[in-house]
Amino acid sequence: MNAKVLIVEDDVSILMGLKFCLEQEGFVVETASLGKEALEKVRNTFDLVLLDLNLPDMNGFEILEQIKDIPVIFLTANDEEVSIVQGLDMGAEDYITKPFRTRELISRMKAVLRRRNALNASKIYLHNLVIDPKQAKVLKNNQEIFLTTMEYKILLILATNPNVVFTREKLLADIWDVDEEYVNDNTLTVYIKRLREKIEDNPNQPKIILTVRGIGYKIGDKSDEKK
Repeated sequence: MNAKVLIVEDDVSILMGLKFCLEQEGFVVETASLGKEALEKVRNTFDLVLLDLNLPDMNGFEILEQIKDIPVIFLTANDEEVSIVQGLDMGAEDYITKPFRTRELISRMKAVLRRRNALNASKIYLHNLVIDPKQAKVLKNNQEIFLTTMEYKILLILATNPNVVFTREKLLADIWDVDEEYVNDNTLTVYIKRLREKIEDNPNQPKIILTVRGIGYKIGDKSDEKK
C-alpha cells in the first residue's frame, strides 16, 4: 500500500509542483493551503504530513500541537536555528528549508517512513537470525551481533520486503538516509559481503541474502513464527 501524504502549503506553485512530483513517486497525496483546512483533513488517516511553518491563518507549530501519531516534516523558508530546534523538540521528524531539492525531500520522507514502520514492526525470523526492529538489534543463534548502521539498514530493507527482488539502484535509493549518506555501487558490494560474513553460516553459499543474477538481491525464505 502506497504511503498517504498530506501537503500543507499556501504557495500554490510549490503545492501543485510537489504534489505532482510525489504522485510520480507513487505517493497518494492530498493538499491543504490553510491550517484550519489541514486540521480538518488530518482527521483522516495519513502516513506523513509535510507542513509549511508559515500559513495565512496559523503557524505550523500550532498545527503540530494538534496532530497526534502522524509523523511531520516541516517545510519552511525560516532557517533560524531556534525555529528548527523548537520544531524538533515539539515532535517533528525533520525540518527542511526552502528552496529544497525534491530528491532530497523524498529521501527524507522515505527515511521517516522507514523509521516509523520499523518501530511498529514485529520480530523477523530468518533461519537462525532474529531481527528486532523495535530495539534495532540482530541476534544469531540467540547471540547479539554487531552491525554497522548501513549494514543494518540493508538487512532491514530486504527482510521487510520478503517477496521483492531489489535492483542495486533501488537498494541504493532506499538506503539514502536523512543525513544524505550515499553509498555508491561498488561500496554496496562491500557492504553486502561484510554483512554476509556476519549473518550467514557460510558466506560463500548464502541462505539469507541471495543474489539474483543480473538484477540485484532478495531475502531468502523467512519464517515469522516465534521459536
